[in-house]
Amino acid sequence: MTQDEFLAAALQNPINGHILRELAALALPDAWLVSGCLTQTLWNVLTGRPVDHGILDYDVFYFDPDTSWEAEDAVIRKLQDRLGVQDTAIEVRNQARVHLWYPQKHGRPYQPLACSCEGIDRFLTKNTQIGIRHTADGYEVYAPNGFDEIAGLIVRPNHTPNFSAANYAAKAQRWKALWPELTVVEVDGV
Repeated sequence: MTQDEFLAAALQNPINGHILRELAALALPDAWLVSGCLTQTLWNVLTGRPVDHGILDYDVFYFDPDTSWEAEDAVIRKLQDRLGVQDTAIEVRNQARVHLWYPQKHGRPYQPLACSCEGIDRFLTKNTQIGIRHTADGYEVYAPNGFDEIAGLIVRPNHTPNFSAANYAAKAQRWKALWPELTVVEVDGV
Protein backbone atom coordinates (compact mmCIF):
# COMPACT_ATOMS: atom_id res chain seq x y z
CA MET A 1 0.00 0.00 0.00
CA THR A 2 1.26 3.46 -0.86
CA GLN A 3 1.09 6.54 1.32
CA ASP A 4 -1.47 8.09 -1.03
CA GLU A 5 -3.68 4.98 -0.82
CA PHE A 6 -3.44 5.01 2.96
CA LEU A 7 -4.26 8.69 3.15
CA ALA A 8 -7.25 8.31 0.80
CA ALA A 9 -8.63 5.49 2.96
CA ALA A 10 -8.03 7.32 6.28
CA LEU A 11 -9.83 10.39 4.96
CA GLN A 12 -12.92 8.36 4.08
CA ASN A 13 -13.75 8.77 7.78
CA PRO A 14 -15.16 12.32 7.86
CA ILE A 15 -14.22 12.77 11.52
CA ASN A 16 -10.53 12.27 10.66
CA GLY A 17 -10.74 14.99 8.02
CA HIS A 18 -12.65 17.33 10.32
CA ILE A 19 -10.07 16.96 13.10
CA LEU A 20 -7.18 17.51 10.69
CA ARG A 21 -8.72 20.71 9.34
CA GLU A 22 -9.35 22.08 12.84
CA LEU A 23 -5.83 21.20 13.98
CA ALA A 24 -4.44 23.14 11.03
CA ALA A 25 -6.70 26.10 11.82
CA LEU A 26 -5.60 26.12 15.47
CA ALA A 27 -1.94 25.94 14.44
CA LEU A 28 -0.99 23.87 17.48
CA PRO A 29 2.73 23.15 17.55
CA ASP A 30 3.73 19.76 16.08
CA ALA A 31 0.08 18.59 15.98
CA TRP A 32 -0.89 15.19 14.55
CA LEU A 33 -3.94 12.97 14.35
CA VAL A 34 -2.54 9.59 15.36
CA SER A 35 -2.98 5.91 16.02
CA GLY A 36 -6.06 3.71 16.02
CA CYS A 37 -8.55 6.07 14.38
CA LEU A 38 -6.34 5.98 11.29
CA THR A 39 -5.44 2.29 11.32
CA GLN A 40 -8.97 1.19 12.17
CA THR A 41 -10.50 3.38 9.46
CA LEU A 42 -8.28 1.60 6.95
CA TRP A 43 -9.28 -1.80 8.36
CA ASN A 44 -12.93 -0.79 8.00
CA VAL A 45 -12.45 0.33 4.41
CA LEU A 46 -10.61 -2.91 3.56
CA THR A 47 -13.22 -5.14 5.24
CA GLY A 48 -16.32 -3.28 4.04
CA ARG A 49 -17.44 -2.03 7.45
CA PRO A 50 -18.70 1.47 8.30
CA VAL A 51 -15.65 3.75 8.47
CA ASP A 52 -16.10 4.43 12.20
CA HIS A 53 -16.72 0.79 13.24
CA GLY A 54 -14.88 -0.07 16.46
CA ILE A 55 -13.14 3.28 16.90
CA LEU A 56 -13.17 4.17 20.59
CA ASP A 57 -11.53 7.55 20.27
CA TYR A 58 -9.55 9.90 18.09
CA ASP A 59 -6.07 10.70 19.39
CA VAL A 60 -4.40 14.06 18.85
CA PHE A 61 -0.78 14.73 19.75
CA TYR A 62 0.88 18.12 19.90
CA PHE A 63 4.12 19.33 21.46
CA ASP A 64 4.20 22.48 23.55
CA PRO A 65 7.00 23.29 26.04
CA ASP A 66 4.37 24.61 28.46
CA THR A 67 3.90 21.39 30.43
CA SER A 68 1.26 22.69 32.83
CA TRP A 69 -2.03 20.84 33.08
CA GLU A 70 -3.83 24.16 32.73
CA ALA A 71 -2.28 24.81 29.31
CA GLU A 72 -3.10 21.30 28.08
CA ASP A 73 -6.64 21.52 29.42
CA ALA A 74 -7.16 24.83 27.60
CA VAL A 75 -6.08 23.18 24.33
CA ILE A 76 -8.39 20.21 24.97
CA ARG A 77 -11.36 22.50 25.58
CA LYS A 78 -10.59 24.74 22.61
CA LEU A 79 -10.30 21.82 20.20
CA GLN A 80 -13.45 20.13 21.49
CA ASP A 81 -15.38 23.41 21.20
CA ARG A 82 -14.16 23.94 17.63
CA LEU A 83 -14.91 20.38 16.58
CA GLY A 84 -18.45 20.37 17.92
CA VAL A 85 -18.59 16.58 17.51
CA GLN A 86 -21.11 14.99 19.86
CA ASP A 87 -20.64 11.42 21.11
CA THR A 88 -17.09 11.25 19.73
CA ALA A 89 -14.24 10.85 22.19
CA ILE A 90 -11.22 12.94 21.27
CA GLU A 91 -8.08 12.44 23.34
CA VAL A 92 -5.72 15.42 23.12
CA ARG A 93 -2.28 15.08 24.71
CA ASN A 94 0.70 17.40 24.89
CA GLN A 95 3.60 15.03 24.29
CA ALA A 96 5.95 17.38 26.16
CA ARG A 97 4.23 16.43 29.42
CA VAL A 98 3.53 12.69 29.06
CA HIS A 99 6.54 11.78 31.22
CA LEU A 100 4.96 13.74 34.08
CA TRP A 101 1.84 11.54 34.42
CA TYR A 102 2.60 8.26 32.62
CA PRO A 103 4.56 6.50 35.42
CA GLN A 104 1.80 7.11 37.97
CA LYS A 105 -0.97 6.02 35.59
CA HIS A 106 0.78 2.99 34.07
CA GLY A 107 3.41 2.02 36.66
CA ARG A 108 6.23 2.22 34.10
CA PRO A 109 8.92 4.84 33.47
CA TYR A 110 8.58 7.13 30.50
CA GLN A 111 11.50 9.19 29.25
CA PRO A 112 10.72 12.76 28.17
CA LEU A 113 10.02 13.27 24.48
CA ALA A 114 11.50 15.87 22.14
CA CYS A 115 8.61 15.92 19.63
CA SER A 116 5.24 14.34 18.87
CA CYS A 117 6.68 11.74 16.49
CA GLU A 118 8.70 10.29 19.37
CA GLY A 119 5.36 9.67 21.11
CA ILE A 120 4.07 7.91 18.00
CA ASP A 121 7.22 5.78 18.03
CA ARG A 122 6.31 4.52 21.52
CA PHE A 123 2.85 3.17 20.70
CA LEU A 124 2.05 -0.33 21.95
CA THR A 125 1.63 -1.80 18.46
CA LYS A 126 3.59 -1.19 15.27
CA ASN A 127 0.41 -0.90 13.20
CA THR A 128 -0.69 2.15 15.20
CA GLN A 129 2.61 3.97 14.80
CA ILE A 130 1.08 6.39 12.34
CA GLY A 131 0.20 10.06 12.21
CA ILE A 132 -1.25 12.56 9.76
CA ARG A 133 -1.18 16.33 9.81
CA HIS A 134 -2.52 18.95 7.44
CA THR A 135 0.06 21.41 6.17
CA ALA A 136 0.00 24.31 3.74
CA ASP A 137 1.18 21.86 1.06
CA GLY A 138 -1.43 19.18 1.77
CA TYR A 139 -1.05 16.26 4.14
CA GLU A 140 2.07 14.94 5.81
CA VAL A 141 2.12 11.33 6.97
CA TYR A 142 4.48 9.89 9.57
CA ALA A 143 4.67 6.10 9.25
CA PRO A 144 7.99 4.67 10.49
CA ASN A 145 6.87 1.10 9.66
CA GLY A 146 5.20 1.88 6.35
CA PHE A 147 1.73 0.66 5.44
CA ASP A 148 2.05 -2.99 4.43
CA GLU A 149 1.23 -4.54 7.81
CA ILE A 150 -1.64 -2.14 8.40
CA ALA A 151 -3.06 -3.03 4.99
CA GLY A 152 -2.28 -6.70 5.64
CA LEU A 153 -4.39 -6.55 8.84
CA ILE A 154 -1.39 -7.55 10.98
CA VAL A 155 -1.07 -6.53 14.63
CA ARG A 156 2.49 -6.69 15.93
CA PRO A 157 3.89 -5.59 19.31
CA ASN A 158 6.19 -2.59 19.50
CA HIS A 159 8.80 -3.50 22.12
CA THR A 160 9.66 -0.15 23.66
CA PRO A 161 10.84 0.40 27.26
CA ASN A 162 7.23 1.14 28.27
CA PHE A 163 5.80 -1.96 26.51
CA SER A 164 3.25 -3.98 28.50
CA ALA A 165 2.48 -7.52 27.34
CA ALA A 166 -0.77 -7.49 29.32
CA ASN A 167 -1.95 -4.25 27.70
CA TYR A 168 -0.97 -5.60 24.28
CA ALA A 169 -2.94 -8.80 24.87
CA ALA A 170 -6.04 -6.86 25.98
CA LYS A 171 -5.87 -4.50 22.99
CA ALA A 172 -5.29 -7.35 20.53
CA GLN A 173 -8.19 -9.33 21.98
CA ARG A 174 -10.57 -6.36 21.63
CA TRP A 175 -9.44 -5.72 18.07
CA LYS A 176 -9.67 -9.37 17.05
CA ALA A 177 -13.29 -9.44 18.28
CA LEU A 178 -14.10 -6.39 16.13
CA TRP A 179 -12.00 -7.36 13.10
CA PRO A 180 -11.75 -11.18 13.05
CA GLU A 181 -9.69 -10.94 9.84
CA LEU A 182 -6.71 -9.64 11.84
CA THR A 183 -3.56 -11.65 12.32
CA VAL A 184 -2.23 -11.01 15.82
CA VAL A 185 1.45 -11.64 16.43
CA GLU A 186 1.71 -13.12 19.92
CA VAL A 187 4.18 -11.99 22.55
CA ASP A 188 6.18 -14.62 24.44
CA GLY A 189 4.58 -15.21 27.82
CA VAL A 190 1.16 -13.76 26.90
